[in-house]
Amino acid sequence: MFKFWGSQEEQVRPPQDVITQSWYPPSVSSSRPGTPGSTSSRPQSPSHVSPSEAAGIISALKDKSVDELRKLLSDKDAYNQFLLSLDQIKIQNNLRDELREETLQLASENMEKEPRIMELRNQCRIIRTTELAAAEEKLNELDRKKKEILNHCSPASLIRRLQERMKETEEESDNLHRQLLDREIDLGSFTHKYKKLRMDYLRRALIQLSATTT
Repeated sequence: MFKFWGSQEEQVRPPQDVITQSWYPPSVSSSRPGTPGSTSSRPQSPSHVSPSEAAGIISALKDKSVDELRKLLSDKDAYNQFLLSLDQIKIQNNLRDELREETLQLASENMEKEPRIMELRNQCRIIRTTELAAAEEKLNELDRKKKEILNHCSPASLIRRLQERMKETEEESDNLHRQLLDREIDLGSFTHKYKKLRMDYLRRALIQLSATTT
């Protein structure tokens, strides 16, 4: 029997039925392992109790009398009350309560944010259907203008416009020469205008030659 129930001189030996009585609560006594004197097999169930936890349980039981121990075995309420008084159970219950409170708090906060989330979702939908569509249209317009400017300033486009101006200058020179033959312009005016036209033509011709050979 347990030595911590009292000194050897004052130790009280319990009745024989206490030795063979179940140490499990009534709800699980039917499935407990057999007693040392039992001839039935004793399946070994894995233990999940650490040494420190077992020492705490023994410390809580060692000062109890035989009657108190017998009551724990026979009275389910007493057993549950003793179980809830253990520090390990208190710690687990406190941790469970804290986790429950935190979960409820998070759920409450999420529920409070639900209207704001719906409002933001509606705003995003409005932006997609109105402001975003207008912004995309504006962006496409700017992109189109950018391509036009790039095409207008490309080397091929510049050379083409230069050739067009050279052709126009050549036509103006021919017209001026015809006016001189038809005596529609005097020689002094013809010389001044014709010289300017030819200089413009030659300048553009040199620019074209430089652009095509670079």
